[in-house]
Amino acid sequence: MSTAADPVRVAVVGLGYWGPNLVRNLYELPDAELVGVCDLDPDRLERIARRYPDVRRTTSYDELLEDPTVDAVAIVTAVGTHFELASAALEAGKHVFVEKPMAGSVDEAELLVAMARARGLTLMPGHTFLYSPPVNAVHDLIRAGALGEIFFLSMSRVNLGLHQSDASVIWDLGPHDLSILRYWLGESPVSVSAMTRCCVMPDVPDVAFVNLQYADGAVAHVELSWLAPSKLRRTAIVGSERMVVYDDTSVEPVRVFDSGVTLRTPANFGEFRLSYRTGDIVSPRIDGTEPLQVEMEDLCSSIRTGREPRSSMEIGLDVLRVIEAIDRSLREDGAPSAVESTLATR
Repeated sequence: MSTAADPVRVAVVGLGYWGPNLVRNLYELPDAELVGVCDLDPDRLERIARRYPDVRRTTSYDELLEDPTVDAVAIVTAVGTHFELASAALEAGKHVFVEKPMAGSVDEAELLVAMARARGLTLMPGHTFLYSPPVNAVHDLIRAGALGEIFFLSMSRVNLGLHQSDASVIWDLGPHDLSILRYWLGESPVSVSAMTRCCVMPDVPDVAFVNLQYADGAVAHVELSWLAPSKLRRTAIVGSERMVVYDDTSVEPVRVFDSGVTLRTPANFGEFRLSYRTGDIVSPRIDGTEPLQVEMEDLCSSIRTGREPRSSMEIGLDVLRVIEAIDRSLREDGAPSAVESTLATR
């Protein structure tokens, strides 16, 4: 295995929609060395070869795991394969990056976490939005108390496509917003309720509306859809002191509104007076760094130092616990479902 001074030698497994983006970032990252790519499709390997001719290519996953020069594998495959591939890599003594969600169930994810901890290996779920500069700007505002008490959050992540045949819109898009909420608020909800509809493919929900309740009283609403006339990634956060709009598709991705309403002490019985405040709107400067680049830097740093990455195993587990609670709510016709209690890490 490489020393702390050497680049971390990483192989990418899966070259479909997202895999080539990891290949590009790892190839260009000084802290990493892209030592191999793996896919069952020879055409995908050939496309990578044309752009990165010096990178080793193989259709054999076992070949990568048996190679002592490979420090870590980045798994970018279908959700149903995550546990099998990640557990095999951990068994082989490799550090693991695995795209969201970390596994196909909480039970599988807990087994992966136990394996990684027992072997002293890094296991990092790929929640890329935790490395987005606008998301981190909002995180810093919340942590600094600039918004006051968080009353509610409303999130929309909709687009026309890409439909998945092996996963619902909740399993496909949900981990993005659920990981952001976990990162911002530092805790999981205590209960969730949801409703969905299968509009295009039978038994594959392509639109979902999810409600989340938190222990401190905050509530969140998440809208997810593969069926929308335009792409929208927008979140409104309402606090007792300020409000924020985070729009990932805007040239001003974060806007802070110095707005609010206060209930004054009534002058007499039965009289209630509301005081409305509409102040300045501030758009903080947001760094333009690519989130995936920062995520891969964090992966390499975590492997070198042994510290937990920002996208931690605990966050990966919590996201799956919320998704499973959502599925339970759906099986019970949208009734509220309790989320397994976990220790929040801030």
